[in-house]
Amino acid sequence: MKKKGAIYSVIALMLCVAVYLNWSYNRGDDDFSAASNTDDGKILGQAQLVDGVSQTTEGQQEEPTEAAQESSGFSTGSEGDSYFAEARLSRQKARDEAVGILNVTVENESAAEDVKAAASESIQVMAQSAMKESRIENLVIAKGYDECVVFINDNGVNVIVQKPENGLQQEDIARIRDIVISETGVSAEQIKIIETE
Repeated sequence: MKKKGAIYSVIALMLCVAVYLNWSYNRGDDDFSAASNTDDGKILGQAQLVDGVSQTTEGQQEEPTEAAQESSGFSTGSEGDSYFAEARLSRQKARDEAVGILNVTVENESAAEDVKAAASESIQVMAQSAMKESRIENLVIAKGYDECVVFINDNGVNVIVQKPENGLQQEDIARIRDIVISETGVSAEQIKIIETE
């Protein structure tokens, strides 16, 4: 009975971590949707036109801390750079917290072996997602887009791209979608492409 209780507890913990990660990633989607409602509401296929710049309650732009700028590895010379650096930093923080929780389970000697295996598998899935996100970002930037950040979650893939001079056109959306499909294998319906300033 104790083993069953421990298994259920760890599964519940892993479910909480998954919900937190999903909430953390999807929270950004809600912000993007709200921003697109304040603009002209332009939607290009799966892409939505959004602002992408954090605002404080007084409407002032929120600058990342110096530590966030340094740890992100990106310069914050413009608003767009700042947004993408902050998005990567938030994504990494959420993932690090989840991995930390799962590592506690893996290293717990009293945990059942199947629970440890499930936690270890979750860590591997997160590592694979991180590698895919990085590859997609690099490939999108290599195609001539200034900046890109990618979020892979259970519901699909969200790609946020810095708005090109003339905005995202249908051929841009198709190009980015092809990259995501080739790297992740998800269907086109599971890909959301968003442009931001």
